[in-house]
Amino acid sequence: MNCQACNIECKKFGKHRNGLQRFRCPQCGKTYTEERERLFAPMTVPEDKALLAIQLLIEGTSVRSAERITGLHRDTIIRLLVLAGERCIALMDTQMRNLRCKRIQSDEIWSFVTKKQRNVRTGDPDEFGDAWVFVAIDADTKLIPSYMVGKRNRETTYQFLTDLRDRIAEEHRFQLTTDGFHFYQRGVEDVFAGQADFAQITKIYGDYGQHDAAGRYSPSPMIETIVKIRDGRPDPRHISTSYVERQNLTIRMAIRRFTRLTNAFSKKLDNHKAACALHFAYYNFCRIHNSLRVTPAMEAGITEHIWTVRELLS
Repeated sequence: MNCQACNIECKKFGKHRNGLQRFRCPQCGKTYTEERERLFAPMTVPEDKALLAIQLLIEGTSVRSAERITGLHRDTIIRLLVLAGERCIALMDTQMRNLRCKRIQSDEIWSFVTKKQRNVRTGDPDEFGDAWVFVAIDADTKLIPSYMVGKRNRETTYQFLTDLRDRIAEEHRFQLTTDGFHFYQRGVEDVFAGQADFAQITKIYGDYGQHDAAGRYSPSPMIETIVKIRDGRPDPRHISTSYVERQNLTIRMAIRRFTRLTNAFSKKLDNHKAACALHFAYYNFCRIHNSLRVTPAMEAGITEHIWTVRELLS
């Protein structure tokens, strides 16, 4: 460290009470303290409380519950969530490149922001209403290479497929299985241009009226499955969306905003996207998969160790 007044090198001069190194100029006698690297800069929240709040959100705790446990204000916790989400988005963009996934499954999971779609009125912001999350998962490594939050329409579908294509290694051929959403059929053809062996699964469910009043929230029985090969030669043994549908359950269990029949839904789209980014980054790099015994990122060869939450957000 150089003295700001004399522009000469300072000598070590003990430690500050917070443990940081101090320096003193041998000419003018001015003292300086080394800069402290704060994990959540520019926020000044205590690091241990901030990490605890983030960990609670990752495990599906509501914001107000995290407020009661950590003692931090809920607005501070939301700001921490948005900051963590931005860093996770940057991390995923950096790490999820040149992937060689063999069998990818894709599906969409429903959620909403502020109000459900049927309650949206003329003049409401565009972010109000349904907020679908498009998710892709590698059936072998359980890695989630790509996701997209938006409306369930053609635009979001193409954005999701384009993002997935950019993360797969060039000229690497893989098998892709999606649900029966009709925009996939043309979208995969336009975006991947024959790079993927593509198949769709359409599941036909029974009528909700088959349930009595006590079971009206139970899922309808599946009565038929229709498999259609759209492009290439996909392996019939691996035409499935079971893994990505199981990931949908993980999302609903781990992200409080996706819990049904509660008031924990997102009020802002940015907060919703931040919660999704934090979940997927933590799932890929920090969470040990029960069947793999390692994290999905380790199984995919992206990293060699289990990341901590601090390492994830640094």
